[in-house]
Amino acid sequence: MRHFWILSIIALAALTAGGCSGSSDKGEEKPRNIVFGIDADGYQLEQHTVESGQTWSKILDSYGINGRKINRLDELTKEICPLRNIRAGNKYTAFLRPDSAALALDYIVYEKNIIDYVVFAFVGDSVAVREGAREVEVRRQKSNAVINTSLWGAIMEQNLPYALASELEDIYQWTVDFFGIQQGDSFTVIYDEKFIDTLSVGVGRIWGAKFCHGGKDIYAIPFPQDGKLQYWEADGGSLRKQLLKAPLKFTRISSKFSYARLHPVLKKYRPHTGIDYAAPSGTPVRAVADGTVTLKGWKGAGGNTVYIKHPGKLQSGYLHLKSFAKGIAVGKRVSQGQVIGYVGSTGRSTGPHLDFRLWKNGTPINPLKVPQKPAEPIKAQNKERFEWVKERIIAELEGEVADSMRITQLDSINVK
Repeated sequence: MRHFWILSIIALAALTAGGCSGSSDKGEEKPRNIVFGIDADGYQLEQHTVESGQTWSKILDSYGINGRKINRLDELTKEICPLRNIRAGNKYTAFLRPDSAALALDYIVYEKNIIDYVVFAFVGDSVAVREGAREVEVRRQKSNAVINTSLWGAIMEQNLPYALASELEDIYQWTVDFFGIQQGDSFTVIYDEKFIDTLSVGVGRIWGAKFCHGGKDIYAIPFPQDGKLQYWEADGGSLRKQLLKAPLKFTRISSKFSYARLHPVLKKYRPHTGIDYAAPSGTPVRAVADGTVTLKGWKGAGGNTVYIKHPGKLQSGYLHLKSFAKGIAVGKRVSQGQVIGYVGSTGRSTGPHLDFRLWKNGTPINPLKVPQKPAEPIKAQNKERFEWVKERIIAELEGEVADSMRITQLDSINVK
């Protein structure tokens, strides 16, 4: 049985000439009740949630929409929202018009996500489709937090948007060791937050951040160079480095680099020249740097394995993978951050984890202690404009500033 609630839209009766004396709104038009861009006055609205196994054919048939109209709708939605892509848990709203003793369906609105929706119209004999989106308000926010356990923990403790954790990890992924976060580390961040009415629905541009890690302040200043928006340290150095700090997100280190580790399966002390990251099975694994795949396949105790050769006589290894990402093959060029496989427990393993290894000139090195070379810094011709942006971003991070001092666009920067 479908669970739903009915929102009854009842038109107010117009005031007659002999109505309440002294009324100040006589002759004024009452505001229309617009829902998903549809004038809902005169309609009865039913809101439902798509259940597992439901199809549009079943839903529309229950409202009396015949097969000919459903087939026409299927043709119209192929490029916008294919009917087969209906997802359990998403909501839809039916606009029902009183018609004699029954109710006729004129519109049904499917919510693809919290912002975007698609309207199916069945007015008269016609069938039509249009896309729509709820009005989103963008508010500039500044938030800060002290980390007691983890970045995610601090985000939740302060009731901040969860997306901030992912955004900060993306910005600082070359510079901050999120597996070595210390109690008392902190961050301040300026960002755009998206709202529908009072509901937060996501995070937009990050306008600047300061991450205090191990007593050192690491700024993230947005600035475009070579046609691409990037984040820079206060001295103009790039936050982007030769290697990612880790090949996957939101995990923990379960075993470190050692030449005398007690093997969890063999129960013998043996070298473990890599870093084990415990993570749920299926977690995406990313290449730590640009390079070329030199091995993809089964490698004994390592199970499903990928090796990648990088510039600077470096090679990285990813062991115990559940599976490989689509398109990964020997000789294939991969870019830094590209997904190359998924965490698993293949080979000699006690549970899902990634065994990540790094070699230089064929010799194992500790991935956590690799000296990092930054990417190209701010170019000389961009230095003045960068300094102008930096001063205003840091001023806002450190305190309150006038609206005129805020950086609100980065497409064309005129230094004054």
